[in-house]
This record gives sequence, structure tokens and C-alpha cells, in this order.
Amino acid sequence: MLAKQGRHVESEVENRRGVKEALRDFGRYSQYTASRLGSLLNNLIEQSRFDEAEQLASIVLDTYTKLGVADDSFMVNRARILIADLKVNQAQWADAIRLYDSADRKIGDNGYVRGRLITSNLNRVVALLKAGRAAEARDIIQKTVDVRRGSLGAKHYNTAEAMGLLGVAQAALGERARALAQFREALPILISRSRGAESETESSASRELRLGLILEAYIALLADVAGTPIEKSAGIDAPAEAFRVADIARSRSVQTALAASGARAAAGNADLADLVRREQNTRKQISALFGLYANALAAPPDQQDRKVQTALRTRIDSLRGARAALAEEIERRFPDYADLINPKPATVAKVQRIMRPGEALIATYVSDDKTYVWAVPKPGRVRFAATALNRTVIRAVVRDLRRALDPQAATLGDIPAFDLGLSHRLYRALLEPVKDGWRDAKSVLVVADDALGQLPFSVLVTERSRLADESGALFSNYKSVPWLARDHAVTALATLRALPAANPTRRAFVGFGDPYFSTEQAAQATSNKPIQTAALTSRGAFNVRGLPVRLRSAPKTKNLDSAELSKLPRLPDTADEVRSIALAVDADLTRDVFTGKRATEQRIKSLDLSGYKILVFATHGLIPGDLNGLIQPALALSAPEIGGTGGDGLLTMGEILGLKLDADWVVLSACNTAAGDGAGAEAFSGFGRAFFYAGTWALLVSNWPVETTSARALTTDLFRRQAKNSSLTRAQALRQAMLTLMDDGGLVDKSGRTVFSYAHPIFWAPFSLVGDGGGGKPAGS
Repeated sequence: MLAKQGRHVESEVENRRGVKEALRDFGRYSQYTASRLGSLLNNLIEQSRFDEAEQLASIVLDTYTKLGVADDSFMVNRARILIADLKVNQAQWADAIRLYDSADRKIGDNGYVRGRLITSNLNRVVALLKAGRAAEARDIIQKTVDVRRGSLGAKHYNTAEAMGLLGVAQAALGERARALAQFREALPILISRSRGAESETESSASRELRLGLILEAYIALLADVAGTPIEKSAGIDAPAEAFRVADIARSRSVQTALAASGARAAAGNADLADLVRREQNTRKQISALFGLYANALAAPPDQQDRKVQTALRTRIDSLRGARAALAEEIERRFPDYADLINPKPATVAKVQRIMRPGEALIATYVSDDKTYVWAVPKPGRVRFAATALNRTVIRAVVRDLRRALDPQAATLGDIPAFDLGLSHRLYRALLEPVKDGWRDAKSVLVVADDALGQLPFSVLVTERSRLADESGALFSNYKSVPWLARDHAVTALATLRALPAANPTRRAFVGFGDPYFSTEQAAQATSNKPIQTAALTSRGAFNVRGLPVRLRSAPKTKNLDSAELSKLPRLPDTADEVRSIALAVDADLTRDVFTGKRATEQRIKSLDLSGYKILVFATHGLIPGDLNGLIQPALALSAPEIGGTGGDGLLTMGEILGLKLDADWVVLSACNTAAGDGAGAEAFSGFGRAFFYAGTWALLVSNWPVETTSARALTTDLFRRQAKNSSLTRAQALRQAMLTLMDDGGLVDKSGRTVFSYAHPIFWAPFSLVGDGGGGKPAGS
């Protein structure tokens, strides 16, 4: 009965129903919490519900105190240390150390409790490292490494994790050669899926925090030893190794989401699905056995059974071998799937091999302390630099620059001036130190990290500039700005995967736009008059800056008590965009355009999408949390009750993985990479990898809510150019369309007067090309 009540409370907490009451009641079930506290807290941590997790642990701790449980007992100090672990997850280092030290004193000479809670706790080491107490952290973690080598073996993930943290401590203390050796031994194990087993006693958020710390410290060390005798004696190319490690660090969160959705991709192939199921079951068995093994090792000496420990270890080693064999079979028989869920890190050699003549790659990695930049030319030496701009500064700079690009403006006058000086300073800090590696290229491939993924590099200003006074239409003074886009086509690189030759018999286009998210929207659509822009309906003299600006609506569901599909704003202008692109590529409007109630999830799934060159989804791109229960990125389609179909009206990343495409382009024209405090960039990176796996060469993704008329002009011009000139690459076609919009574009009223210019980057720079910038002759040919 007690366990049943406890599980009910756990369910209430996890489903956010009656959270406060459930937390209060949970403390009554002390016996249940002793066995389930860690699991429930982990679930809360994974959802970033730190306050609730801390409340829960505090209630349990108070309950044990009231019950008179000894202050040095396992249960009391486990609750105390769980609170400290929560503080680590929230970067509250001083508070965490205070709690760990308190638990240390309370435990005293109780060796059993100390072994279970203190000696093996890596979060305490993280807190010490972050607090600048590297010497103390080194002494603790060295003992942990020795213990784990003896009990788990040198090749176990937990041993490698301790070794990595030892490397962090050694690097902080200036022991560079020793740290380098630790990192080089630990990293292959840390990034190998066959070695890692899920833990039921710790959140993946804690493990990811530690892995991130290890990877960033390794990158910093490689930057520090580049060009020194330490690099030479180690026999490494420090910039190239740092490039590889940064790719691992950048892709961790996106890769976790893709791996979680991978079952959808496997479901379409019975043999693959069977292998995946067997591999997952083996991993779960390993996890469960390691839990038993850890308990057996941590038992008091007089209660340990060496035969049981040996039997468990033998069984674990056997299962690890079986799991490795399954992983190898998946990689051999289904290499695309293996690359999706566990991609090999990008290397400089691989990048240079796949680039075309005239291309160069720029990659960044943003850490707590610095930002690292690499420039990789097609032939030649890699340029590598570290700038003092840390994660906090980078996010602030990007936020300030995006104020002019995503201003939530009601009128033209509400659009702020773009900060040319700040953009140029960012260019000088990031690109100028490595310009010898990219300036001679015609096209640059960009791998941007953290907040830099929210800012298209096309808007970086390459020379010191001042905005001239307006002498013509509003915003025309931006025409003279030396943007990076003036000289270089820019492509955001999301994958190094190549596709087979396309089917030449494919139809030109299929597009979906202006979905109806509620019956009210569907009713309004049948009664509304055609939408016109304010400029076209103006008469006589008027104040141009006071004219309304039509920016596409973005989801605003974060503060709603209940966020359903019906709460999303309609995007009526996207129907015209879909039709305009269709006309530009000579598509059949009656057969290949699906708008309104026809733009449904089921329609997409029922079509043979492999028969189209261009796919357009002119609808909201959603990120986890935008709607109730949404745990992965998704595209919003018409509500099922409107289209008379099944489904939930969402095309999720997992469902995209299950599509079969053969597309030159996929267009997502109503996304916002800054959505969710930066989670948008990560979500659309996941979208990109999912669409590439499904079978497309390139994505065209909007970075902020676009102004509808300029967006339609840009996308239509882009595809018209490619349709007319098959040798024109995707990247150059986009760049030419941008320059035309910048130099010659503008909104014209009925009298032929240019009301305002499209030279402000809010109009010409909203779309990023992601994936393969080719598609015609190689750049530079």
C-alpha cells in the first residue's frame, strides 16, 4: 500500500498536477522515498525543475530528522548530498561545496556511508574545480581514479570520466603534459556508446555537465599547447585535435535528441528495428547489473561476497561484448542510421576531403571562458585562434544584434538601427584572426556554436563603417555597408553526409502553407477579404516610419497555462509564398500546393515525397515546450478535425526521420532560431540532421519572423535563379537573391514610388542555407 501511494505521488509530480501538495505528501512515505527518491529527483532534474527537486529532497530530509533517523546515516546524508548535487546542476558552486562539506562532517568515520556517498561523488569534484579549488579536487579525484581502475577496469565509462576530471584539475594546476595524457586516454571511452551504460541512480544532466567540463578543458589545453614542445612530444596536431573535440562537444545535445528519436527511423526496416531493440535491451541489462555491482562493492566489508562480485563482473563484460558486436553490425549493415545516432566526429582531413574548390570552413566553439575559431581551407593549413569572448559575452552580443533583426516591430519606425560597430567588432574577434584560412574562398561553410547559431554570419560587417544619412527611401543607407555577404556566399554546415545521385524524373515542387490550427481560423479564412500590405493601401502623403510592418507571427505559448495547437497564430501570407515559389519553378498549382485545411500531417505522410525536388513547409517550427507535451521539435500543420484526418497536427522530428525524401531543397520559412532562449537554433539543427537522414541536400531556414513581402520576393527569386541556371550553386543563388533584394528591392506602392528599401538586414538576411551549398558546378569553377 505504501509503495502504491508513493507511485501515485510520483506520477502526480511528473505530470505537474498538484505539485506542491504532492511534494508535501511525499514526505510522509519515508520508506518509499528511501528507494525511489533518486529516480524521481533525476526525472525532475532532466526537466530542469530544480526548485521542485530541491523542495522534495528538503522535505525528505526534514522527515527523516523528525523520525529520529541518525544524522550520520545513509538515508539522511543521501538526501543532503542530493540537494548539493542539485546546486551543482544550477552552477551554485559555493552552496554545493558547503553542503558536501556538511555531509562530510556528519558522516565522520562511517566508512560504508562515506564510500557510497562521498568518495564516489564526482559532482563534488566539479564544484571544487569551478570554485577554483583545483588542488583539492585533484587529490580527491586521483583516489577515485585508482579505486575505479581496480574495481571497474580502465576501459569503463565511470573510470574514464574520473580520469577526465583528473585531467581538468591537472590542467588548471599547470600540469599540462600529465593532463594531456589523461584526456587522450579518457576521451575515446567517453565518446564510445558501447562503453557507456545508462545509470538509474544519476541524471543524464549531471553526466552531461561533467562531460562538457572535460571537453572544454581539453580544448583549452590544446589551444594552450599548440606550437609548444608538449605538442611535438605528444605527436599530435593540436588545432586539428581541438577541432575534432569541439565537434563532439557541439553536437552532444542535438545528438541525444536524435538518438531518442532514432527508433522512429529504424521502425521502417524490420532487420534494423530488431538490431536496435536488442542493442537497447542489452544496454538496459548492463545498467541494471552495474547497479547491483556498485551496491556489492559499496557494502560493508563483512557483508561483501567476492564470488558474487566476480560473477556480476563476468556477466557485465560478456554483455558489453555482445552490445559492441550489435553496434558493429548496425554500423556495417545500416551505416546511415549508425551515423545518425552515433556520428563519428568531424576531422580536418574529412572536411577538406568533402569541400569543393573555392570553399572554406569556419567553425566556432563557445566556452565559459573563451571562444575558439578554426578556418579550414580546401587545401592548406588550418588557422586556429582563441578570443577572450566567453559564453556570457557572446550571448549578450548576439542578443544585441538580433534586436534589430527580431524587434517585434509594429511599424517601420519601430525597426531599430542595426549596430554596425558591434557587428564589426564581432567580425574582428572571430573571423579576422583566422582570415588567411578563408578569405580567398568564394563560399564559406559555417559551423556555429551556442548563440552564434542564432546569427547568420552574412550580417557580419567586414570593415569599420558608419551608417550614412538617408538620401532616398527609408533604409536605403544600408546599401553601402560592407557585409560579409557582399563577397562570400555563406552556408551553415549541419552534416558531412553525402547523398546518392538524385532521380531525374522527380517533379519540381510540393508545398504546404497557411494551415488552420483551429475551427475559428478556418471559419475566418472563408470570410476574410484578401490581405493587403499597409503601404499598398496608403493614399496621398504619409509618414513612412508610421506604416505598419507585416512580420509573421511566432508562437507565444510560454506563459499560457495550457498551450494547445489551436493557440498558434495563423500564417495567412504563407499561402502566397508557397504559390509564388511553385510558379517560379513551373509547378502544378492544382496538384502540388496544399494550403489551409489541405495542409495536414496525414497528407504529408500519404504522399510519395521522394518524387519531388523542392519541399516547402511554410508553417511554424516548434521547439520542445511550445505546446503541451511537446518533447521534440515539430512542424505545425492543420488541426486533424479541420482536415478530417487522423494524427495530432504535428510533424515531429521523429516522424521526419521516418520520411523518404530525394530532395534538392527543403524550405522551413516560419522558424525562429532564437526561440526558447536559444533552444531554437538547437532544435533546427536537429531538424536539419533529421531531414538530411530522410534524404535532402539542403535546408533553407528562417532565423526570425520574416517580413512577408520581402521574404516572398527573396525565396521566389532564389528558386527562379536556380531554375534558369542549373550550374548555379545553392549558396551563390541565395547570395545573389540577397544582393538583389539589398540593392534593388523595396516595397513599391501603386504610384510606382518605393516606400522603403529592403537594404536593412531584417529583410534580406532572414534565411540561412543549411547543409550542402552546392547543387550546380563546384564553387569557384
